[in-house]
Amino acid sequence: MRPTTALVTGASGGIGAEICRVLAGRGATVLLHYRSEQASAEAVRAQLPGEAHATVQADLGDPAQVLHLWQQLAQRGPIDVLVNNAGIFPNHPPLTTAYPDWTLAWQQTLSTNLIGAAHLSYCAARDMAQRKGGGRIVNVSSRAAFRGEPGAPAYAASKAGLNAFSQSLAKSLAPRGVYVFVVAPGWVSTQRVAEAIADKAVLADQPLGRVATPQEVAEVVGYCALDAPASMTGAILDVNGASYLRT
Repeated sequence: MRPTTALVTGASGGIGAEICRVLAGRGATVLLHYRSEQASAEAVRAQLPGEAHATVQADLGDPAQVLHLWQQLAQRGPIDVLVNNAGIFPNHPPLTTAYPDWTLAWQQTLSTNLIGAAHLSYCAARDMAQRKGGGRIVNVSSRAAFRGEPGAPAYAASKAGLNAFSQSLAKSLAPRGVYVFVVAPGWVSTQRVAEAIADKAVLADQPLGRVATPQEVAEVVGYCALDAPASMTGAILDVNGASYLRT
């Protein structure tokens, strides 16, 4: 039996890098996507157990590059798992952001976080649905989709859209053996947000007394990618340490 092959977007660091480590540790062959941080992506790849892993570059905000990326990777063989992890978080509070910066933030955020993930999922779904065994798509969302993000409303909107898209896809693809899951973290202790999570107000909002680690999020992604039963398709799994509870 051939090993599972997984494409992980935004794999050059943070949560994405940890997802790659979890999947590779479970025996998967990992394709590590990056947009501009090639050296970082290569460093992550070099640390993974196994020798068949590869790095791939694309700007997911460009539909043509998304299609080219998938076609290029499909030539290597079937991709069993797609993890849409790539995302950007530009601050653009409505009352203090100039209109040109506001419109740019919305355009860039939606094109990467939502539309790029949708286009890549489209490519994956069509391939996975045509072969025996189907496949899995795991989308990394955020608690911001439920609670809002006053300083970055486009980010929250993109993640809310990703949730709705994922559930639509789950309904559409379930009969073909393609299962779709969403993992929605809160704050995560990555280098990118190290300064923010040191804020006392952020920590005061964490019942655990700390934020989630990248490995905790990656373990949930790995579960969805490799272990979750088919009946869980369409599920949104919160990983926020009870900092935001929804019913």
